[in-house]
Amino acid sequence: MDIIKSIEHEQLKNKIPELKVGNTVKVHVRIKEGNKERIQVFEGIIIKVQGGGLNQTFTVRKTSYGVGVEKTFLIHSPLVEKVELVRVGKARRAKLYYLRDRLGKAAKTKEQVGVRIEDKEIVIKEELAEEPVVEEKEAVAAEEPAKTEEVVETKVEEKKAESEVKEEAPKAEEKEKEKNEETKKEEE
Repeated sequence: MDIIKSIEHEQLKNKIPELKVGNTVKVHVRIKEGNKERIQVFEGIIIKVQGGGLNQTFTVRKTSYGVGVEKTFLIHSPLVEKVELVRVGKARRAKLYYLRDRLGKAAKTKEQVGVRIEDKEIVIKEELAEEPVVEEKEAVAAEEPAKTEEVVETKVEEKKAESEVKEEAPKAEEKEKEKNEETKKEEE
């Protein structure tokens, strides 16, 4: 794996929310003020989702005191605590920039009727408990290459010895048969 991709893979979240344009969401963002830290909720309509991997972003728009406010969030940012789905909206475009020109009810998307509001998540990485075990095995293998070679050599020697025994076994069986036949002849 490429060095950059491996570093990016470490930064990715395990699960991310399924974000669709037109949905109304609540984004819980961690805000640091001085030495205090709090969580602030930003509720609005997703007007665009762009990028991929670690750089994937989504933009949320809301109207606050008659002024349109848009914020762009990184999906994999540690500052984004969670994204809650409030409403499932109907959008026929990838980017809803036309909502910027509208006011009031016209600035909203139509709600899909009969849709359940479920916070679906997309699993990106498997459980972290499995990864350190693999790394430990690789580290042990890197530290002791001589022992692995010795083990391989002993296995090869054992296989040779087994094959020799197998070759000798039919010969020994033939000799025993010959002796049995000879004893039978002598008895007769």
